[in-house]
Amino acid sequence: MTTDTPLKPVICDLRFVYSHPAHWIAFAGGVGLIRWAPGTFGTLLAWPLFPLLSPLLPLSLQLGAVGLLMVLGCWACGLSARHLGIQDPGGIVWDETVAFLLILIFLPQTLIWQGAGFVVFRILDIFKPWPIFLADRHIKNGFGVMFDDLLAAALTLLILLPMSSLFS
Repeated sequence: MTTDTPLKPVICDLRFVYSHPAHWIAFAGGVGLIRWAPGTFGTLLAWPLFPLLSPLLPLSLQLGAVGLLMVLGCWACGLSARHLGIQDPGGIVWDETVAFLLILIFLPQTLIWQGAGFVVFRILDIFKPWPIFLADRHIKNGFGVMFDDLLAAALTLLILLPMSSLFS
């Protein structure tokens, strides 16, 4: 028997989330269990976490922290998905949280620009235009779970950063 498939059907609830540190991370402490729009709530979680990255820190440290959170997410999301037997369960929201943290680092620190980043990111993450669609379809495991949201974050910044330099 391989470790890629669960031994028995797994119920995704608080007991599952708190049964392993990887599940707790992947489900963002339980935020992913919210039945309606868990990805949106996972994205919103980045706002209260963002001050921990402190905009006063050098950019290299902020990006390093997000990089570590991405690597942690690859492990946690991959393991949790394998334990559930589903490639990218909707309740795994760490990918949205970390990707939106990246967006918050680069956008102007105003509610208008951060709100625009939230809306654009969610649209891209939900509808998955090219190249997000290709990554979502072809890149698997924990890296794939994280990577399509990283692409959505990059496209969000490609859309909004030029606008923010013109209008800020």
